[in-house]
Amino acid sequence: MTSETDLTRALAARYSDAPTASADAATLIQSMAVRGSCRNFAARPVPDAVLDMLCAVALASPTKSDLQQRDIVVLKSLELRAQLAQLVAGQAWVADAPMLLVFCGNNRRQRMLHTWRRVPFANDHLDAVINATADAAIALGAFVTAAEALGLGCCPISAVRNDAEAVSDLLGLPDHVFPFAGLALGYPATPPPISKRLPMHVTCHVDRYQEDGLREAVAAYDKDRAATQPYGKQRFVEQFGQSDTYGWSEDKTRQYSAPERAGFGAYIRKRGFCLD
Repeated sequence: MTSETDLTRALAARYSDAPTASADAATLIQSMAVRGSCRNFAARPVPDAVLDMLCAVALASPTKSDLQQRDIVVLKSLELRAQLAQLVAGQAWVADAPMLLVFCGNNRRQRMLHTWRRVPFANDHLDAVINATADAAIALGAFVTAAEALGLGCCPISAVRNDAEAVSDLLGLPDHVFPFAGLALGYPATPPPISKRLPMHVTCHVDRYQEDGLREAVAAYDKDRAATQPYGKQRFVEQFGQSDTYGWSEDKTRQYSAPERAGFGAYIRKRGFCLD
């Protein structure tokens, strides 16, 4: 049984201004508080029965207006997993994951209902993409929560959108279905680290959004991250040089100084979506 002290300790490892845990905290909440991205998996397969149950739980999660615009592609084929790993360049650990899944946004079924019933589809605009994306994201989050509560390790893979068209071809995705995120799944070889987050007062607001003291809070967070969870390597050293105080904000600034997925909008339009 999870104790109040265990959960308080886990939250304190994540936030500099963590709340004190409630005494009636459940084991599930503890697993959510200590979670970390797992990239080091044991050589142990994930049973099909566990996969089926996790997919069922994930798809029981909330969905906009009961439209159910999300699908999961479970890659049981070793060949397909190897091909997907090649498409997410720069992440060699993906090939070692015992199981890979791809969570997709699906606006196709809704459009098919309109075709079958001969009723115009009146919502062919940007919100169709947002609704399907939100459904896929919610299902992914539910899957991760359930899997980690069972002792499995997970790591989402946004890089499936780096070459979304190639991933779509690999998985046989039709128009109006698109890859949102991959997920590496397996039993951890070592416990995933707890990654520190921004202080809660920066990202959790009361009544109105506010940014008072944001720059100072980020500077303090940078210093904490650099001291306790330093990055293994610095991005784009040839362009920015080697920094003696390399923290979170510098890493994220360097990351988004280079274009990423600039063609994704064109890909979405090619899949039949209107982004107006």
